Amino acid sequence: MDTQPLRSHRRILTASIVGTAVEYYDFYLYGYAAALVFGPLFFPVKSAAAQTLLALVSFGLAFVARPIGAITFGHFGDRIGRKSMLIATMLLMGICTLAIAFIPTYATAGWIAPALLCLARFGQGFGLGGEWAGAALLSIETAPEGWDCRFGTMPALGSAIGNMAATSVLLTMGAIMPGEDFVAWGWRVPFLASAVLIAIGLWVRLRVADTPEFREALTKEAPPRIPIVRLFAESPLAVLTGCISLICGFALVYMAGPFALAQGTGPLGYDRETFLLIQLSALFCALPFMIFFAAHADRTNNARYVLVAALGTVPVGVLFGPALASGSLLIIGAILFACNACWAISNSSFSTWLCRLYPVRVRYSGFAFAFNTGGVIGGACIPIIAQMMSNAGNLRYAGLLLSGAGLLTFAAVMASRALQRDSAIAQPATA
Repeated sequence: MDTQPLRSHRRILTASIVGTAVEYYDFYLYGYAAALVFGPLFFPVKSAAAQTLLALVSFGLAFVARPIGAITFGHFGDRIGRKSMLIATMLLMGICTLAIAFIPTYATAGWIAPALLCLARFGQGFGLGGEWAGAALLSIETAPEGWDCRFGTMPALGSAIGNMAATSVLLTMGAIMPGEDFVAWGWRVPFLASAVLIAIGLWVRLRVADTPEFREALTKEAPPRIPIVRLFAESPLAVLTGCISLICGFALVYMAGPFALAQGTGPLGYDRETFLLIQLSALFCALPFMIFFAAHADRTNNARYVLVAALGTVPVGVLFGPALASGSLLIIGAILFACNACWAISNSSFSTWLCRLYPVRVRYSGFAFAFNTGGVIGGACIPIIAQMMSNAGNLRYAGLLLSGAGLLTFAAVMASRALQRDSAIAQPATA
């Protein structure tokens, strides 16, 4: 395989991977901390299950903020450019994440503590609302011919690296200090460490230029006054199918991540470090699927493996609940690997497929809005409903939510492809 495109675009790829890894480190770190310690520290109700549920609700608050951030950053990303928005999202994420390290607990500050925590979490979600779209467009709109999907995997790869980094840091902190120290103050250290990572990410992103496709579009047409209005006026069905198609990917990540961790270290009674290590291993082993299928998607089409992964999620969802309840760490590891493998296969070409749904002049708005609105259902609603099912003693059936998400994504992508063929509402997919 010719590696010249990778060498000549190293700065763009580095900015996309490193920046997204840093932001998702912050985002996932909150999710794992919510599953492990935020319940008793910030939501001191009598039931441990209710504490976990409230902590996960605070985690889901970011998904409410993400569509708002998507509209905001999408608006300016389509009018001003991709680069400036990526710098703004990173600054906001960094400030909010660092603030979490200094928030007092409920025992110290009363109701102000969970209020501040939720405010910081809302800010994280608002910032992340423009992140993936901007990073994906930075990569894809700069990619050489025939490399769209491989370049488009950079945000997903960065997200996975951020996830593994957050898991590794919590795993390390748990291994080097007693459990009571971790709960008392140790959980704050990873949030403090994010300041260094944010500085590195900003330095990388400040060194890149805006994309050729965006600069060319500026020479042909003035930016839309309100991009989101033009988007809904010209491509309403593309927006709808784009939103629905995101549900499966988000559900896979957050069911295999924070939800599984909350179950494993809560009612299932597994050691925290052991369970985190299993999750880390499952994600790491699944990443090669993303690279392999991205290269193949560049030679075929950018929707095929999104559809394959969506269908693969259906049986994975059927087995998910029974696997968690099996009492076997080997079986749990296998089902977590299956979830991450489906996510990796989907993300081998998903960003490229979603990018090409929308015209350049409203692309940031379309991508960001669809991505983050779909995330509300897949990343927030589904894990919360699954937690409620687990609280009611129905953990074995919680995975059926994954199966439903897979079917919805499959139907949305098929409908979107039909819209592209029949009405030419967007640019054609890359063959």
